[in-house]
Amino acid sequence: MNISPVEKLFTLFNETTLVLQEELNCTYLEALAETGENIFHSSILQEELSELTVKRLKKQYEEIHHERFTNEEIRKAFQLVILKGMKENVQPNHQMTPDTVGMLVAYLVDKFVKLPDSRLLDPAVGTGNLLTTVLNHLHKKVEAIGVDIDDILIKLAYVNANLQEHSIQLFNQDSLEQLFIDPVDTVVADIPVGYYPNDIRAADYQLKAETGHSYSHHLFIEQSVRHTKPGGFLFFIIPNGLFESDQAPKLHEFFKENVIIQGLLQLPMSMFKNKQAAKSILVLQKKGDGVKPPKQALLVDLPSLSKVAEVDKILTKIDKWFQENK
Repeated sequence: MNISPVEKLFTLFNETTLVLQEELNCTYLEALAETGENIFHSSILQEELSELTVKRLKKQYEEIHHERFTNEEIRKAFQLVILKGMKENVQPNHQMTPDTVGMLVAYLVDKFVKLPDSRLLDPAVGTGNLLTTVLNHLHKKVEAIGVDIDDILIKLAYVNANLQEHSIQLFNQDSLEQLFIDPVDTVVADIPVGYYPNDIRAADYQLKAETGHSYSHHLFIEQSVRHTKPGGFLFFIIPNGLFESDQAPKLHEFFKENVIIQGLLQLPMSMFKNKQAAKSILVLQKKGDGVKPPKQALLVDLPSLSKVAEVDKILTKIDKWFQENK
């Protein structure tokens, strides 16, 4: 029976992770980061392992080292083992952008951003799945930056980037604190939804709440706009109810002052457990000299992505919009 490259890699990642998890007495995700480091460096880096375990791991790693895998095969296999680890140790901030959504974001970045080389930021990088999906589908030079507060997720993003040979600057910090990065041309983010607990820090933002905690997703949008060059593009995966909350009027005002809405693509309902969980891709452009709004924003209600003919029709509609507006 033929085993696909993704299955082969998944088996290697999973089996060696389980060995290290037991030997190092750590979580599955921590052990996954360790095995990813071993594979990248072609060496066993954990000195505390028994001789028998080292021999076993070396044999497993050697079986895979002589084979060539594409970045997408590595990313997909690594994503699957991360998802397995997340199921075992569920945390609300441990969520991953689905593949189809990542590819749609990559497609949109490619259509909107016409620079031969650019700087790209993901302020909620997590395990790096969305960022590396975009990088794998862009055929141009990109200097990438990722920020995340979770030390396990940023370690996995680091290993993920190394295995795919992407040069990504990663910062392990609260993305809503001061970021010491130069302005970027593009932002992509599956923005975390919820309340931001640090009211003192939130007070520095225009989109802070008048009373109580501010919405972290609003602050992420403002922080991203701050760090984008005039004329730069921002691609956010947002909850469908973004403009319906009690704090929405402030958001409308912020948008009017700082950005142009280029498009809103509603993701198919079939992707979500319920209506409340549904999301869309919001495309913004930061205002600047010579930046003009489109004749009309690109508004798309995406069909189920398994319906090929319907998806083709939508892609034709998007192409036509670009011809008329860009």
